[in-house]
Amino acid sequence: MEKPVSQLPSLKSLRVFEEVAQNGNVARAAEKLNITASAASHQLAKLEKELGSILFHRSAKGVVLTLAGERYLEEIRPLILGLTQATARLRNEKDRSALRIHCAPSFGLLWLLPRLHKFREAHPEIQVTLSCSYENLSFSRDNIDIAVRHGFPEWKAFEIKTIRHEKMSVLASPAYLEKYPLREPAELNNHALILSESPLIQWPQWFATQQLPQPAREWLFRFDRSYMSLEAAMLGHGLIFESELLAADYLRSGKLVTVFDAALSLPVSAHHLVYPRGYAQFPRVSDFLQWIQAQLSE
Repeated sequence: MEKPVSQLPSLKSLRVFEEVAQNGNVARAAEKLNITASAASHQLAKLEKELGSILFHRSAKGVVLTLAGERYLEEIRPLILGLTQATARLRNEKDRSALRIHCAPSFGLLWLLPRLHKFREAHPEIQVTLSCSYENLSFSRDNIDIAVRHGFPEWKAFEIKTIRHEKMSVLASPAYLEKYPLREPAELNNHALILSESPLIQWPQWFATQQLPQPAREWLFRFDRSYMSLEAAMLGHGLIFESELLAADYLRSGKLVTVFDAALSLPVSAHHLVYPRGYAQFPRVSDFLQWIQAQLSE
């Protein structure tokens, strides 16, 4: 009598396993998968029982892959990616011609959106969908082709192309500087400073780098979106320490200017083009990658 073929784990269990491994937290992974934490825990327990192996070390701080879990993830991840790609290839022609981009909000609003019409003009056959948030969405579950993410490039198993030559500088409107002249960095303590809370490098780090005491006055405003800081500075409310990449159109139009010499700017690698391995073979993705690299080179 032949032995029965071993039953394969469900795809749902494997997706939960992959998401929990990526997040190191069951509740966070469950939220991204739009299921309850108890349902995610049930799927993990079911998978471990079917495999006969413990996949995670569990603690109050979260979960960490065991050695068996690391090996299993390494082996199944390419299979899940292959299944995702095969599914994408089988979609109808209209769907294959739609490029779905997810973007950090300030980059999407300030840099990408003003230029996106150029991509459409160059590739009128590609329909573009753009969504923006600081959440790192799932490429497969949320049907994303490519993401422009803000932060440290810690996303394993994805292709990452960091946007180069970004720098942080002290910026202000010409009207503000005309009303409140500023010659030396040491004079900043007498000025209205606006704090951008989202950049990787902020005012406190800049003051420390310049070996200056931290501001004694309260911040005039604190904003969690760079575009709000840039707008406030453009209106003449105060000085900001922000990305010249995000402020490119403000600087080009003269609505904002750099206050100090370029030597007082700080380099930063904060924005990254992120996509699953293999996605660059899709024409819509490769076309966008070539286009955005050309735009950034300008």
